[in-house]
Amino acid sequence: MIRKIFFQNLVMGLLLAGLLVSVTPAQAFGASIKDEFTIAWKQFHALSKNSKKAQYRSEWDKVAKKFRKVFKRSPRGQYAPKSLYYLGRSYEELGYHSGMKKDLRKAVDYYGRMISNFPSHAWTDDSIFRRAEIRRRKLNEKNLAYSDYLTIVHRYSKSDMYSKARSRLDSMDRSGLSKKGKTQAKRSKPSGTIVPASAPKVRKSSSNRAKLMAVRYTSSDSYTRVVLDLDEEVRFRYQLLNPNQSVNRPHRLYIDLENTILGNNVHKATDVADGILKDIRSAQRDPRTTRVVLDFNSMQDYKIFPLENPFRLVVDVQAPEAGVAKKKITSKVRRAKKRTRAAKYTPPANSKAMAGDLLEQLGLTFKTIMIDPGHGGKDPGASGHGLREKDINLRFAKILAAKLKRAGFNILYTRSTDVFIPLEERTAMANIKKADMFISIHCNAHRKSSINGLETYTLNLARNRNAVRVAARENAISAKRISDLQVILTDLMLNSKMKESKDLAKKIQTKVLTNVRRKWSIKDQGVREAPFYVLMGAKMPSVLVELGYITNKTESSRLRSDKYLGYIADGIVKGVLEYKKQIERYASI
Repeated sequence: MIRKIFFQNLVMGLLLAGLLVSVTPAQAFGASIKDEFTIAWKQFHALSKNSKKAQYRSEWDKVAKKFRKVFKRSPRGQYAPKSLYYLGRSYEELGYHSGMKKDLRKAVDYYGRMISNFPSHAWTDDSIFRRAEIRRRKLNEKNLAYSDYLTIVHRYSKSDMYSKARSRLDSMDRSGLSKKGKTQAKRSKPSGTIVPASAPKVRKSSSNRAKLMAVRYTSSDSYTRVVLDLDEEVRFRYQLLNPNQSVNRPHRLYIDLENTILGNNVHKATDVADGILKDIRSAQRDPRTTRVVLDFNSMQDYKIFPLENPFRLVVDVQAPEAGVAKKKITSKVRRAKKRTRAAKYTPPANSKAMAGDLLEQLGLTFKTIMIDPGHGGKDPGASGHGLREKDINLRFAKILAAKLKRAGFNILYTRSTDVFIPLEERTAMANIKKADMFISIHCNAHRKSSINGLETYTLNLARNRNAVRVAARENAISAKRISDLQVILTDLMLNSKMKESKDLAKKIQTKVLTNVRRKWSIKDQGVREAPFYVLMGAKMPSVLVELGYITNKTESSRLRSDKYLGYIADGIVKGVLEYKKQIERYASI
């Protein structure tokens, strides 16, 4: 009996010894994130050099899976941006071997995630450049590639990708893709230099000077929009001065308006102390120059761009998010709580709670939607068959809001009554209120009364004549000036939620058509892109929905009906919910 027990213990001992030999310390105690990333990194580079294995999709999927695992373990940690970068690299390599655009688009998507979530990382410029190369060489998206190269020139002038991006821009300019883009690229220089703006030349008559009529502002703790209203177009220069504590100087941005005088109603000094905007000062610097000085408590990024009819300059300033430090503390507390509960049962890693945390950390959740009924007050919008666009827009906005509320969303309006709100103030309201989505409601019009159908727009360069026409009408400018606006937009697109907005627009367009066609026949005018003032500077996914053509007899009749509008609204709600599902799946990448 004793021999039997001894023999059993010996066998168990040998088995246990063999098991321990076969398990590495990392496997026994759990590999660190650094170890997991290093293993994935080595496998990626080994696969890149193995021309035989690199032909197989399964091999690249294995590598991508490892990087996804690293990212999911700590989506805001040290190896998160590197993992997203190498996810982009993995699908880029797969795309080059497979020749399939879907793989390359996935690479573009992962690079985009890295760029948007980690804009200050040392590898961000590499992500932008690689994305641009894919867009230019493989996806025939030269405008977007140009914007990417421009991003590097604008924001990463000291990076190792700067010279390559500059070379690409010069090459594209020589090829005639964007002659004006070259001027734009040269215009944006490092902080502290005076930069001439892209504005029309001053009138030849020196006796006539423009007038600064008003200085408006909207400010919060993380975003400010200042608007300078002028009675005519002017050239302007601006300079950013970094803070200097020795002379008690905060972040300071001054704008010189050439051949301009100060209007009587402009306050020479305004102590704002509201959010990041500290104060505004306006003065006549010399007989031909008006200077506006803006002081900010904090600043991360800024943009200045002109809008027309009437002419005004818009200054957008972004400050570091106040919630960043809070998030870090929260994550530490969360980890501490997890350690405290270690002895208890914890939900699996892919639970809804974890997915929600991940979405929140990446800024992908959305609960609040701002609805923008287009036009209003003194601006009636389009008209036809006894209808005014501003009235339909507002009526529909309230129908849509009620349905979105029932779906669980918080709703904000840019206007809930018949009042006029300048286009540039609408997205500023959404930014200030930190809305998660912006939906602008409009009705279309055309000189040919037979034109009809439904379309959804996102902010981008106009790609066809009809998109130019619609943008010109909604912006209240001439179609010939859209080409100038395209140059301005190239810079504005660098930080906008372009991909997210396009995804949202596709969902809305598809669901609205499906829903309305249950009762009525309707033409699909598609998802389009154009440079709309009302969408410029939005920090969230933003779309502009054209409900139909008010100039078409059939559609104008339908637009009078709350039942018809209800069907469109139901479609938009379904599209929003479908988009919500899509971004929730994002957490499980």
